[in-house]
Amino acid sequence: MLPAEIIRQVRRIQLTTGRQVADVLAGAYVSVFRGRGVEFDEVRPYVPGDDVRTIDWNVTARVGAPYVKRYVEERQLTVMLVVDVSASLDFGSAHRSKREAAVELSALLAFSAIHNDDKVGLVLFHRGVDQYIPPRKGSRHALRVVREVLARGQDEAAGRLSPGRGRSFAGLPRHVLARLGALARRRPPAARGRATNISGALEFCLRVLPRRAVLFVVSDFIDEDWLATLANANRKHDVVAVQVTDERESKLANAGLVTVEDAESGARRLVDTAAPAFREALRRGAGERAERLARDLRGAGVDLVTIDAARPVIEPLLAFFRMREKRSRR
Repeated sequence: MLPAEIIRQVRRIQLTTGRQVADVLAGAYVSVFRGRGVEFDEVRPYVPGDDVRTIDWNVTARVGAPYVKRYVEERQLTVMLVVDVSASLDFGSAHRSKREAAVELSALLAFSAIHNDDKVGLVLFHRGVDQYIPPRKGSRHALRVVREVLARGQDEAAGRLSPGRGRSFAGLPRHVLARLGALARRRPPAARGRATNISGALEFCLRVLPRRAVLFVVSDFIDEDWLATLANANRKHDVVAVQVTDERESKLANAGLVTVEDAESGARRLVDTAAPAFREALRRGAGERAERLARDLRGAGVDLVTIDAARPVIEPLLAFFRMREKRSRR
């Protein structure tokens, strides 16, 4: 049985995001994701007036009479939420964590899909695929998707947190610690086993989804060697990368000496947050990483949506829908 707190949170998310879908997102979603257009249905005998371009010459030659291909409009989409529940998503410096922002985003997308009578499914992953919910239609199914994202994220967080750690910024990205030398050596095998594995999640989607789908990959993309797999997935599916960020990943408050920790490897380092060199390294490292991610995704033909955990999720999502709609009209 689900804890009462999770049930309350799901109901609150349903109320908030459901209103946003009905009032704001529904029309934008429909205008962008219109289904696959037309797909083959059957062949039938040719009748005068049929477009000769629809003649199926193979069938015509086989039976000795002209036959044409019949197509039907295919409107229904399959939307897959591929959501990262790794340790780094637990980081948050404002009123919520990156994981909680990912939950809200997942709810908006799931309810938008159901509102349009589309199917929605879920893949939860960190070091491997934790859970797979096959795509289905219906409000109850959408609520299950939201519930599982919320519950699994809390389970993962509970398994990682322990009391008595003192003051630290758990979840500080690996690129920051690496730049400071905290991760100069390779992580041991045990630590690597807890890391994010985006490639593994995408390879799983390629195996289990026989037909084209819209894949929203929701992560902070603190991982390595995933770009080739993502580009390959985008050739079969419509992949959209959703990066969840936090301001403190590029700018820390002046708190003097602070212990920072990589949530996925456990590496720690004492740093002076008042030191100009530290603050500049943090800012520059975050900027370079953001530029590299945008450049890599652009090269792979994948759209990028950036979500700030401290700000409303609906605004960048709506901006993405409008951008897609504008591009489709060109």
